[in-house]
Amino acid sequence: MRLLRIAAVAVTVLALGSLVAACGGSSSASSSGAVTLHLGYFPNVTHAPALVGVEKGIFARDLGPNVKLATSTFNAGPAAIEALFSGAVDATFVGPNPAINGFVRSHGEALRIVAGSTSGGASLVVKPSIAGPGDLKGKKVASPQLGGTQDVALRSWLAAHGLRTTKEGGGDVSVVPQDNAQTLDAFRAGAIDGAWVPEPWPTRLVQDGGGKVLVDERDLWPEGEFVTTQLVVRTAFLQQHADVVKRLVTGLADSVDDITAHPDEARTIANQAIGRITGKQLAPAVIDGAWSHLAFTIDPLAATLRKAADDAVKVGLLEKVDLNGIYDLRLLNQVLQARGKQEVRGTS
Repeated sequence: MRLLRIAAVAVTVLALGSLVAACGGSSSASSSGAVTLHLGYFPNVTHAPALVGVEKGIFARDLGPNVKLATSTFNAGPAAIEALFSGAVDATFVGPNPAINGFVRSHGEALRIVAGSTSGGASLVVKPSIAGPGDLKGKKVASPQLGGTQDVALRSWLAAHGLRTTKEGGGDVSVVPQDNAQTLDAFRAGAIDGAWVPEPWPTRLVQDGGGKVLVDERDLWPEGEFVTTQLVVRTAFLQQHADVVKRLVTGLADSVDDITAHPDEARTIANQAIGRITGKQLAPAVIDGAWSHLAFTIDPLAATLRKAADDAVKVGLLEKVDLNGIYDLRLLNQVLQARGKQEVRGTS
């Protein structure tokens, strides 16, 4: 859910070298014929299907005895995409804008989105005195990162209400990109008047910062659904090990089903995993509040990713790009068909 800059369209020498390594055939197969799948995800509630799938052994079970699961955790989308470029991970859960960024930087070669994971979970939280968009004129509002998923959503919403922003923080509303933990401190101190952030930060801004939700982003999308997290795979790994990727997608579908069937247990397991990885669990009220704003689905909600990219173009944070080919949903649709569920479509 992070960086999406115009500058990122230009591939750096380092990224080119990493991409060659990633797509040039570094093998994940051992001499015994077994395959190692290197999987990335975040210790974040928006990555609950990954957390539950790993912690309950669902992925390991569905991958089978000939596939070794090795996991890595990340704190930001750009780091996960760099790991994908270098071949350090073969697949990773990541937000929509880092996926777009990686696709654009690699000229459509490095990665494919193979399934969805999470929808929803982003809001604009403001000081109680702010009653509507007009009250934000002359105010400072934070987003996690310039050109990131929430940054684009914030600027697009402000523009729709006649409020101008600039990348430098000028305009009618000053948008201040900053780390989410810093945002909470800044909000408490009165240094900013609001923030458009992903869960669990909206819940924390309300519970710990005394703010109120001005915009629940679900209200801006048809049926309240928009992509927050999805599963991305290295193109080279997908081509070499499609059977392994299909088993991973099956594991993801089983994890989402498990969360749906046992939400209380899943919430506890996800929070325990967050605590194990970060050293601190979310407070019960925070995890409960954040969880209530999320939905878990293997549908990648492709139309919403396309609109997010179009919005980034409109607010001047992205040059017009061709996203055809970013999705490869053949394996997902095979899994859905086997379960008697409706197939989904990508943008290509």
